[in-house]
Amino acid sequence: MNKILPAFFSLILASVLYSCMGSSNAMSNGGEVTGQRASSTAEPEPYGMVEVKRGFLKVGIENNDSLWGTIIPEKEISVDGFWMDQTEVTNSMYRQFVEWVRDSIIRERLADPSFGGDETFKIEVDKNGDPIKPHLNWNKAIPWRKASEDQQRALESVYFTHPIDGTKMLDAKQMNFRYEVFDYEKAALRKYRLDPKERNLNTDIVVNPDEEVIISKDTAYIDDDGRIVRETINRPLSSLYDFVNTYIVPIYPDTTCWVNDFPNAHNETYMKNYFSSPAYNDYPVVGVTWEQAQAFCAWRTDFLLRGLGAQARYVQRYRLPSEIEWEYAARGTSGNPYPWEGDGTMNDKGCYFANFKPDRGNYTEDGNLITSKVGIYGANENGLFDMAGNVAEWTNTVYTEAGVISMADVNPELRYDAALEDPYFLKRKSVRGGSWKDPFSLIRSAWRTAEYQNQPRSYIGFRCVRSKATTTSVTNNTKKK
Repeated sequence: MNKILPAFFSLILASVLYSCMGSSNAMSNGGEVTGQRASSTAEPEPYGMVEVKRGFLKVGIENNDSLWGTIIPEKEISVDGFWMDQTEVTNSMYRQFVEWVRDSIIRERLADPSFGGDETFKIEVDKNGDPIKPHLNWNKAIPWRKASEDQQRALESVYFTHPIDGTKMLDAKQMNFRYEVFDYEKAALRKYRLDPKERNLNTDIVVNPDEEVIISKDTAYIDDDGRIVRETINRPLSSLYDFVNTYIVPIYPDTTCWVNDFPNAHNETYMKNYFSSPAYNDYPVVGVTWEQAQAFCAWRTDFLLRGLGAQARYVQRYRLPSEIEWEYAARGTSGNPYPWEGDGTMNDKGCYFANFKPDRGNYTEDGNLITSKVGIYGANENGLFDMAGNVAEWTNTVYTEAGVISMADVNPELRYDAALEDPYFLKRKSVRGGSWKDPFSLIRSAWRTAEYQNQPRSYIGFRCVRSKATTTSVTNNTKKK
């Protein structure tokens, strides 16, 4: 009897637990498979972005007969939905990135014994005193006003004084951002599976488990002389860490682009003020290379994830748009040749639709000499501003003459992450939208041009996109332009 009672109560307890398991309970569903549904979590709407719904478009130009003889390939494509910055990334947005890098350097030095060694600026143990991966304490305020002598040396160490005019300015050479990117696409390729038996599904092929698979990855480090060394290394595949690419990027904009792009012109004022002066806060950032734009996307992603906590698992990374995503978004829900309806340059009130070069040497006819504040011209059908003119914009796509012809017709993209030792022509990226210095024909949404990924320009900026974690309704852009 004593042996039977425990067994009986165990059976009752198991029945109660089994009946409380919800929809996965086979008995309550009559033995049918009805699916185990994950809890629903709404994707947070990104700040400053608008939704571009998935849809169809014929990209390119159907009649290639007048744009300087340049052929713009056309193709019918379908694109999934994504979020896109409503405006180009502004000076104030990019300055937040620069100041974050500055503050991270200062916090590192404040924790360094050479500058007083305040350990509260860097967290190396958890609340129980156990060692963890060291990271900066961003909750600890930097003592900008009441700094000790050692702390003041740390604060001053990121600045330098111009030896001629005595101007104190941020030391751009120190503003380096290190980030890592895990290459999910490469890691998903069957030929790079860690288990050799999974690399080929053909059962007629005998797999050699000892065969080495060589994989390439980007790495970067700072040498003993303080120089950034970037390398693409080839090594035998051994772990998931072989898919982690490391980059160190000097992120301060090249403000000298204003004088380098325009020889025999007096643009010194822009060189000195355009990025640093509050008067240009809401103007698009320029002098930023493709590599720097990529670094901004990585930082913006990390900055977001730190603030979201548990919701971070549902959020996609910030990135540059593919050139096809860019054109799809620019042409609006009607597939217009420009971000507005029709082929004209002005509305019925005589106001220009965009900031471009209206006449041979008259840049001011549209109301601006160089760039303009973002968002002062009308938005397109997707709610996006300045998709034509103001500044041209970097995309994530490598530039080829074939363009979209060599891409898939669903979510088209052509990427090539050029290694440092690659020929220079392989480092061209597609740039879209035209700029304040371009004539009307070059701000057409289908117009393609290129720039080298390490070349800053006074007329090229960028905006970010984020893939959507959930599907969206369809927009049929069926017009042929």
